[in-house]
Amino acid sequence: MNTLSGPLAEVSYYEPWWIQIIKAIVIFAVILQVQPIIIVGERKGLGRFQGRYGPNRVGPFGLATPLADIIKLATKEQFRPDSSIGWMFALAPVISCVTAIGAIAIIPFGDTQDIFGTPVGLYGIDVSIGPLFVFAMGAVAFYGIMLGGFSSGSKYSFLGSMRAAAQLISYEVSQGLALVGVVMTAQTLSLTEIVHAQQGMWYIVPQFAGFLIFLTASFAETNRAPFDLVEADAELVGGYFTEYGGTRFTAYLFAEYINMCVVSLICVTVFLGGWLLPFGIHPPGWVDPFIVLGKAGLFIFFFIWVRATLPRLRYDQLMSFGWKILLPLATLNTLVTAIIIVATD
Repeated sequence: MNTLSGPLAEVSYYEPWWIQIIKAIVIFAVILQVQPIIIVGERKGLGRFQGRYGPNRVGPFGLATPLADIIKLATKEQFRPDSSIGWMFALAPVISCVTAIGAIAIIPFGDTQDIFGTPVGLYGIDVSIGPLFVFAMGAVAFYGIMLGGFSSGSKYSFLGSMRAAAQLISYEVSQGLALVGVVMTAQTLSLTEIVHAQQGMWYIVPQFAGFLIFLTASFAETNRAPFDLVEADAELVGGYFTEYGGTRFTAYLFAEYINMCVVSLICVTVFLGGWLLPFGIHPPGWVDPFIVLGKAGLFIFFFIWVRATLPRLRYDQLMSFGWKILLPLATLNTLVTAIIIVATD
């Protein structure tokens, strides 16, 4: 296997530059196609869960609703408050989108396959610091939220961005600790190697507590109900993007849905064996991406289900749950995993 040491991390496998460009285009194109499907699926799912009609007018069965939304928002006039900071106001949603898409780059959708005589990894890049790369992207995305609220020149937006800062920092600690148990068990930070280490047993079995902690913290990290206090419309109008409209508003929503996909794919990779099937079943290599996307679809459905079921927490409940319950449980899970690994060596 080829290795390459870069300025940020060691890459365990790399391809020619033209293959990397093609893969980047394919990943971006797939994400653009998946997002409208998720949006219309969420609207229809919420309608079913809550006993009301979902989208059923625009296009067959309402499937063209996301396209109508895009056209509506794209044709709206771009505006911003007079008190806002222009360049920062425009840059903030771009940061959120770029970092969300960047995190997709290290998700392994399959193993290395021989395509037209050339070995190609079914992932953007396999770095030796996989989970750290994802958290680094999440840390940069935090600035997109903070700058959006600060640059708007609105007290509501600024208050929303400050609440977002407290929420994201609080739950990111528990989310990171939940992955430490997996890293210690697999003895690697490479996401592809973590998948290979699950050949005998998926890590959701020995790390079930870590899985629940990671999944719960992911709801808060992606601003999804019942942890969507960042954009609590009853308290903050619209949160950090109160003053945004048109395509810039769409960019924030786009980033939120991509982040939901990212955490779902991370769950699949580190806890559900990635492209591996249970009972030692080995399908053809070209099926691997469909297995990963199918497993991720189950998590996305669960996100929608929870949104339709659970009410929004109060902000004091949100912070208390993160620091007093979730963080001690994540720390205890890491400690117990370390003890078991040392005792069994």
